[in-house]
Amino acid sequence: MRRLRIGIDFHTWDGIYQGSRSHLWSLYQQVIPAAPDVDFVFFLDGTDSLRDSHPAFDAPNVQLVRMRHSPGFFRLGVQLPWLRWQHDIDLLHMQYRLPLLPFGPCACTLHDVLFETHPEFFPSSFVWQSRLTCRQAARHAEVLFTVSRYSRDEIARLYGVAPESITVTANGVDTQRFHPGDEGIDAVRRLGLQPGHYVLTVGRLEPRKNHLTLLAAHARLPYAPPLVIVGQRDFGYTELLDQLAGPLAQGRVLLIDRVDDATLPAVMRHAQVFTYPAHAEGFGMPVLEAMASGVPVVTSSTTSLPEVAGSAALLVDPRSVDGWSDALAQVIGDASLQQSMRERGLAQVGAFSWGHSAAVLLDRLRAWGAARAGIRPALP
Repeated sequence: MRRLRIGIDFHTWDGIYQGSRSHLWSLYQQVIPAAPDVDFVFFLDGTDSLRDSHPAFDAPNVQLVRMRHSPGFFRLGVQLPWLRWQHDIDLLHMQYRLPLLPFGPCACTLHDVLFETHPEFFPSSFVWQSRLTCRQAARHAEVLFTVSRYSRDEIARLYGVAPESITVTANGVDTQRFHPGDEGIDAVRRLGLQPGHYVLTVGRLEPRKNHLTLLAAHARLPYAPPLVIVGQRDFGYTELLDQLAGPLAQGRVLLIDRVDDATLPAVMRHAQVFTYPAHAEGFGMPVLEAMASGVPVVTSSTTSLPEVAGSAALLVDPRSVDGWSDALAQVIGDASLQQSMRERGLAQVGAFSWGHSAAVLLDRLRAWGAARAGIRPALP
């Protein structure tokens, strides 16, 4: 039986920092050494930056193939079908959508279907495009993954897919990067922050992340430490920037557009409180990373976030400014509560493991390979 060859569309490595990017590189860092009998071919533009920053992707069973950064239509319609044939790929692992023409079997990770359940937080063109392409992916992918029980149940409900056919490969957390302690304290100070004396949130600047509610809640706390917002601009952020320029935010709120992969864990672990007020999430990786860093977490009571946070965090209605203000005041003003939340958060993190999810993904890929042995993709 020939070696299984898995292709991975990793174009997200070339874009803005986001959960789907972290999911792929964290998962496959575990999968690659666990599967020396499987060949993995990654398609992306920044092959050198991936290899240099993550040595797991320089393994003997890995090939990094240059796929120039291009618009989605060209990538899905031309680049990936050609590359999968050129590199003799058995199964192509995609995220959210499949190539436009079915030139071979695909696996797909649908992280969420929030554009279906919360369309008000996305541009209308994105909603209609995603409804078409993600529905097609859910129904035609030969292997279907998602990242939480919440997302699995919503995909099954909305697209008529049997829940048992959807494999959950939950996000984990790299505890070598995200952990308690004093490490990185100088990097935090260089950003103008006082370790242990700021409220932190991390997430792209877009309406779904709900920064405006957090900003209003923080403004009601007369003695609160500064609010630090770490996030790249995505869309719909104009009102937020206007608020940040206003008098209520002056001297009390700091926006950091970008923090590199090496500095982010330090900024996380030295926060007094981490807050994540998103209206909706398919998972919510920053919540897990903050708990692993030993930081108390206040997050939203909706969608997947209670699943991730468990009983370790304070859960708040994302629409309630009073709720966020009260929860932040409660945590900031109670050192014993902070300690209890740190301990519960570190325990909750143990329920999520990249190693476990990698084993689940690898078992599913191998099962597919065994069932489809000898079947090859056709020439486009």
